[in-house]
Amino acid sequence: MTTIASKFGDAWEGLRHVLRPLTSRFSALWAAKRWFRWGIRVMLLGLLVVLAGWIWLTRDLPDAETLLDYEPNLPSVVRGIDGEIVHRYERERRVELEFGDLPEQLLNAYVSAEDETFWSHNGIDAGGFVNAVIDYVSKLGSDERAVGGSTITQQVAKNILVGNEYSITRKLREMILATRIEGVLSKEEIITLYLNEIPLGRRSYGVQAAARAYFDKDVGDLDLHEMAYLAILPRAPEVYSREANYDTARSRRNWVLTQMEDNGYITAAELQTAQAQPLGIVQGQRSERSADAGYYLEEVRRQLIDMYGEEAEDGPNSVYAGGLWVRTSLDMELQDAARNSLRAAMLRYHGNRGWGGEIATINPENGDLTDQLRSSNISISYENWRIAVVTAKSGSSATVGFSDGQEVPLTSAPDSMEVGDVVAVQPDGGSWRLAPLPEVSGGFMAMAPDTGRVLAMQGGFDSRLGSFNRATQAERQPGSTIKPFVYATGLDHGMTPATMVPDSQYCYYQGANLGEKCFTNFGGSRGGGEYPMRYGLEQSKNLMTVHIAMETGMENVIETFENVGIANEGAYDPYPAFALGAGDTTVERIVAAYSMLVNHGRLNPPSLIDYVQDRDGHVIWRADERECSGCNMDEWDGSPMPRFGRRGRQVMDGRTAFQVVHMLEGVVQRGTATRLRDLGLPLFGKTGTSSGPTNAWFVGGSPDIVAGTYLGFDNPRNMGGWIQGGNTAAPIMRQFIQETRDHWSGRPFLAPRGVRMVRIDRRTGGRVFDAWPTDEPTSAVIWEAFKPDTEPRRSQRQDEIDAMRDLILAQMRRQQEGTASGENNGEQDNFAEEQGGIY
Repeated sequence: MTTIASKFGDAWEGLRHVLRPLTSRFSALWAAKRWFRWGIRVMLLGLLVVLAGWIWLTRDLPDAETLLDYEPNLPSVVRGIDGEIVHRYERERRVELEFGDLPEQLLNAYVSAEDETFWSHNGIDAGGFVNAVIDYVSKLGSDERAVGGSTITQQVAKNILVGNEYSITRKLREMILATRIEGVLSKEEIITLYLNEIPLGRRSYGVQAAARAYFDKDVGDLDLHEMAYLAILPRAPEVYSREANYDTARSRRNWVLTQMEDNGYITAAELQTAQAQPLGIVQGQRSERSADAGYYLEEVRRQLIDMYGEEAEDGPNSVYAGGLWVRTSLDMELQDAARNSLRAAMLRYHGNRGWGGEIATINPENGDLTDQLRSSNISISYENWRIAVVTAKSGSSATVGFSDGQEVPLTSAPDSMEVGDVVAVQPDGGSWRLAPLPEVSGGFMAMAPDTGRVLAMQGGFDSRLGSFNRATQAERQPGSTIKPFVYATGLDHGMTPATMVPDSQYCYYQGANLGEKCFTNFGGSRGGGEYPMRYGLEQSKNLMTVHIAMETGMENVIETFENVGIANEGAYDPYPAFALGAGDTTVERIVAAYSMLVNHGRLNPPSLIDYVQDRDGHVIWRADERECSGCNMDEWDGSPMPRFGRRGRQVMDGRTAFQVVHMLEGVVQRGTATRLRDLGLPLFGKTGTSSGPTNAWFVGGSPDIVAGTYLGFDNPRNMGGWIQGGNTAAPIMRQFIQETRDHWSGRPFLAPRGVRMVRIDRRTGGRVFDAWPTDEPTSAVIWEAFKPDTEPRRSQRQDEIDAMRDLILAQMRRQQEGTASGENNGEQDNFAEEQGGIY
């Protein structure tokens, strides 16, 4: 310690010896020279100003290390059932790439255009900075904005951290931050951030999105001249992307190519070839596959927003910033067929009714009508139809304008049409005429019955006309399509498909205020006689249905409706009218209920989304939550292969469900849906027509696909006395199947355990022993499904019973005589076995 203290003291004395003459000289100058004193004061003041300015500039400067975890806002990508991309939810077009995904010549093009010394500087290019200062000073007092001077690193700081404010302060902050970024990130990381984040016009951010927007290519497929064009866009993307400025853009692109040749990145021959190329910018929409499934995709969007939020501030997995990868069950072939089939039915019904009224109304006092139409986002995708707004009207002549500002004459304008009406039009020679956009609408949904996966969904004519989804949101009366669940309740309470049910008028006392309510069959018929339950379902007999419901108990019927999801608890009252479809439900609910029937009584909630992955590919949600014990074993332990359990919730006896399906096959073969019979497929289903009629329905399908549809006005009103589910809705299903025939395997409906198939007479419900069913739909003998010990007993004529009695008595006498004489001629006869059992 003494030695260390001694050495420290010696050093201090030496320092004092050196500083003593300097301090003496400083004191002398300070005392004698005024200019010296002021010089020191100015220097200290300058240092304080610089220090204060530094503190002020950096007081709230973002930490450059945040870029280590920086994640840009990315759109959410939606895939269909085949894994192909069908849509993106995006405010900005952006695709994030890794450094290894960036072509070398693309990097060289941007470096040559924006920052030649990028690979060597520490964030600031001194020469570029001096040029920027000179440019700024020369433009003081003008409206021009100084450009230049920013390195790629500074642009990263500007775009991500400090913003794009035009000021000296922002420039200084940008420079400070650029030097810090260089100390945190490598050059490869910096340029990757830059090329993923830079705005390049056409709502595209980053080079991959821009490559798609301008050339309909991925960056790896770009030609040299195309890479050079993308490199000019950071300076003025909205200028260089306009067709009117293509000559300017081509000159700038060729300058970038020249810079690349000067920097040794390309040869003179490559330069000459590339400069000779046209810009080659594509116009219009990208060719990227985008599903015409607006109703389906909007429903997916709603569900995702409910789960994760809409914007970045809502969470890391938001729909428009989180970069989600969403796998759906959307089948594009089925979706196109659903759209086509429903549209065709609407147009068939509309026929020659003419103009159905305006789609919307725009107020002329709010500005240019075509500009308002453009911002309304109303459009249509059907043949050559377009959406227009009436800009002028005089008598039967009118002028309409499109969203691009073009105006054209309209022939035969209705008297009720007014300026500001939004209408659909189609070409008519040299002018345009109103397109017959149907006023009637409807919904359609197709589902996989064993999983609940929604394969297709159409909620109206075109989702571009309005987002209201009639497949999921429209509450409609299902009419007779609800009857199978009334019959299922009867089957669960002691009835069979062969039970005889009266087809006679049923009257019901509703109380002193409402009096007596009497039901009739379709068309007002009061019926008559008794028929097997099957006949009532096949022919959609209202009276038989009401008799079954009341004998079973309406409380039990309503409970069935609630169990299968057609109605929420408490939504229906236990009145007979609800057994005939007087309550409201949706296409989605009733299709799920019919799918439950095919699935042996197991109800799967409809699901559009299979699973969701975050931007890093981790699954953060999936619809199928079943566990598979042993599926991820490192080695097989010799036990049976692990399997998933069944999906869904058992809400109905599987045998009852099959009995209903089996009867509903008869609806297609000889009932109200015979329009589907010649398709040659095992099909089941039920038509429905609600009172008025206001709705026409069909729900049904096969073991592969179950679908449901209705047609009706959004504000329910009478559709016309000729309308029935069989002639209006069943053809929708027919066209749907015809357009997607390869999706229908033709496999039959399989019965669960505990079902006995018995030959019966379909007219009487009696059991048949001396005949067999045929392929003829109207065959008198059919196979019927029964639960054990519920099938009809054998019946015999009286003479057969008398003959059998005489035979039994004769055998008994012979046996008594043989016993008395001690004779034994062999084993005793087994009469029951001989006669084939007792019935």
